[in-house]
Amino acid sequence: MSFAERITRTPIALEPARGAEAVQALGLSAGPLAELIAGAAGSSPYLAGLIRHEAGWLPEGLDHDDVVTRETAGFEDLSPDDLGVALRRAKRRVALMTALADLGGVWPLEQVTGALSDLADRAVDLALRAHVAAEARRGKLPETAAEAGGIFALAMGKGGARELNYSSDIDLIVLFDETAYAPGQQMEARAALIRATRKMAATLSDVTAHGYVFRTDLRLRPDAAVTPVCISSAAALAYYEAEGRTWERAAFIKARAAAGDIKAGERFLRELRPFVWRKHLDFAAIQDAHDMRLRIRDHKGLGGRLEVAGHNMKLGQGGIREIEFFTQTRQLIAGGRDASLRLRDTVGGLRALAARGWVPQDVAEELIAHYREHRYIEHRIQMVNDAQTHSLPRDPQGLAVIAALSGQSDAEAWSARLHGRLSRVHQLTEDFFAPSEGAAAAPDLSDEARAIIARWQGYPALRSERAQQIFRRIEPQLLSRMAASGHPTEALARFDSFLSRLPAGVQLFSLFEANPQLIELIVDICGTAPALAGYLARHPAVLDGVLAGSFFAPWPGPEGLSRDLASVLATTLRAPQGGYERALDAARRWAHEWHFRIGVHHLRGLIDADEAAVQYADLADASVAALFPVTAEDFARRHGPPPGRGAVVLGMGSLGARALNAGSDLDLIVIYDTAGAEGSDGPRPLAARPDYARLTQAMITALSAPTAEGRLYEVDMRLRPSGRQGPVATAIQSFENYQMTEAWTWEHLALTRARVVARAGADADALADEVEALRLKVLTTRGGDARVMPDLAEMRARIFAARQPDGPWEAKVGPGRLQDIDLLAQACALRAGQPVRATLAQLRAGQRAGLLTAEAAGRLASIWRALWRLHASGRLLTDRALDMEAIGRGGQSFLLRETGAADLAGLQASLDARCAEAQRLIDAEAPVAAPRS
Repeated sequence: MSFAERITRTPIALEPARGAEAVQALGLSAGPLAELIAGAAGSSPYLAGLIRHEAGWLPEGLDHDDVVTRETAGFEDLSPDDLGVALRRAKRRVALMTALADLGGVWPLEQVTGALSDLADRAVDLALRAHVAAEARRGKLPETAAEAGGIFALAMGKGGARELNYSSDIDLIVLFDETAYAPGQQMEARAALIRATRKMAATLSDVTAHGYVFRTDLRLRPDAAVTPVCISSAAALAYYEAEGRTWERAAFIKARAAAGDIKAGERFLRELRPFVWRKHLDFAAIQDAHDMRLRIRDHKGLGGRLEVAGHNMKLGQGGIREIEFFTQTRQLIAGGRDASLRLRDTVGGLRALAARGWVPQDVAEELIAHYREHRYIEHRIQMVNDAQTHSLPRDPQGLAVIAALSGQSDAEAWSARLHGRLSRVHQLTEDFFAPSEGAAAAPDLSDEARAIIARWQGYPALRSERAQQIFRRIEPQLLSRMAASGHPTEALARFDSFLSRLPAGVQLFSLFEANPQLIELIVDICGTAPALAGYLARHPAVLDGVLAGSFFAPWPGPEGLSRDLASVLATTLRAPQGGYERALDAARRWAHEWHFRIGVHHLRGLIDADEAAVQYADLADASVAALFPVTAEDFARRHGPPPGRGAVVLGMGSLGARALNAGSDLDLIVIYDTAGAEGSDGPRPLAARPDYARLTQAMITALSAPTAEGRLYEVDMRLRPSGRQGPVATAIQSFENYQMTEAWTWEHLALTRARVVARAGADADALADEVEALRLKVLTTRGGDARVMPDLAEMRARIFAARQPDGPWEAKVGPGRLQDIDLLAQACALRAGQPVRATLAQLRAGQRAGLLTAEAAGRLASIWRALWRLHASGRLLTDRALDMEAIGRGGQSFLLRETGAADLAGLQASLDARCAEAQRLIDAEAPVAAPRS
């Protein structure tokens, strides 16, 4: 279709004579194109002048949408002086073409702004290269193989997003890759590239007899008041890492390598990602953006009553910047965790935010519609006289011109509709930036509560003025929620404990302010589960996961978790500022979020203690399975790959049985096979045995060492052969010999729960199969030993003598309790030679083998389930001995719900009766015997 056939709207000529003159200059007859030309020239003196100037070019030029490519073809060969003239001619033609395509509805907004942005990119690139080449010809620039002398321009703002407005200036940051030059040449290169940058800006922005190309603004560069117009990439990175501010982070959302050495520019932007995109949800950015908006309004005098006449469509209330800030701030909040939100353009950013649940779909689409209309109006304001202004005229006649360019003859009706749109945008965006206005007053407080609150100002989280400011806004709602809870004093005391442990508060308080539903969750946790509140205080970033959209999704299972963590680790290791230590931090953040999710789901009754046990085990499996090979790869860089077949990690105890609770540590054993290899082959080779010993220590460190993100798990290696005296890693041949000839019965019992959870090495999968086959061999060979049950009886006696039940609510340690039932179940699996690992499955194996009666197996299984619910639920509430007074009424209610008891007295009676019954049943099989001397 021709240009004329695609016209869908036409402006109105307020100066018909001027419009008719333009039509006549082009020799047009009546029709849509003539109407478009008449309306454009009749309401815009600037466009009328362009039409007269380019009357010979325009009829043929309209037939080609690729106007930028055609009008700048061959410019690479021009001298800097000739280039300036040629670019000004290209600018006139592109400006005329885009204006007519915009006014006639021939191009959508994205194509209009895209053409203007493409011209800016092309002009900057040509001018930079021309002046860099001139410096090189003069012998002022050292020789380099780098593209364009290593210099590159980052298009910022609307240029970076390919959203340039009609008379826009262009915001650039010009940098150079210092590694393109030898250290001794960098200062000389810097001086030459600074001159080239200044000349590039002059080529584009100086007003000559031929006009100008683009007004060029270089002030977005780091510390613009004291730095030259071109600095090195290293200097820029150092500035942003040390001093970068939120507005600069927001600016780099749109940043794009647009000219010069594009690859160097893209490399710089990749290295800058950690500055722009924070690893945690960054709700503090809301306050920063809100403060910035208010400063802009105050500086420009744009506050007060909203009036269409003279309104600034960019910076005024309800204007373009409001929508951009709304979008960019949301992107800053979540883009560090979700790369799909890192889009440069405003429309794309809003749609991505809506797709991920950060903005309601209807709000996003409404803002997009308003944004498009605002941009159309902005273009028409600028088309009148090619002025870089965003303000509507103050006089009725001027407003009538803008309405006429929009095809509207009734300027008053047009203004009324615009006023409604501006008001609506302001309402939508202001609710986001200032959500706490009109917050409820704080409830009446007891003297005890007031005493608690009085301590808060001395806590680390509330030391900064900004933290205090945000907290004052959320405090009434927080206190109101606590007052409405069943146990307000307890909840307040627990929140006080939580608050006292927080190292800082701005991010978390901002998170609460932007997401009030989290206040309800924190009150619930503080009122019910002090241990979970303590976990949250140590790892407040886990609240990010609650908002990530998948917090209440179905459990992904061990395979899904493993894939997710593997992806997190791979991304971190590949990142420019990544590496092994960063990967350990990333693994901790990831695991903490999932650990917190399990606890919240259990607390809220979405899962029970049995499901929580499996989920905690899945999480531990995925963590060890992902980190062991990563640790091995890092270790191999120094010492070479694991010699021989590799190593496997056995999960023992509760991990092997897949029955972990909120406070479980991990019992692990490492088994390796050198396959005859004497040692590793690397920069610092090691003999085989110390190689695997040191690799095992590295794995323990990876799991248990505290980093900036805390620790993953406590690790216990005492179940390895010979316990604390034995090597931390055991060769498979030694392991087999030990198990078959030296191991005690308790070690065979422990082996019934062993399970391969991680592997690393050339043939570790086959080694894992061999270890499992060996486990079965030990069980079937040693299980028939007549000493199993006598040894079990002696073990029970030793355990009971060494440790008494820790209070009246102890469910794990003591006669007839979990550990006692577990030991009998393990003895059943060992004697039956069965590979099952979980307690209930082992009891069933004992029944099938005739070692337990069906009644005894059933009763022990039922008692174990009841004790597990009490124990696992108690570990969510506290990491100490279960004390009903200490956990308070909220915790008590949770335990009663989980155990199905009507009250504490009933729960106590049931616990005592079940433990006594289990003790009788176990005593019948393995009566406690005096330890052998």
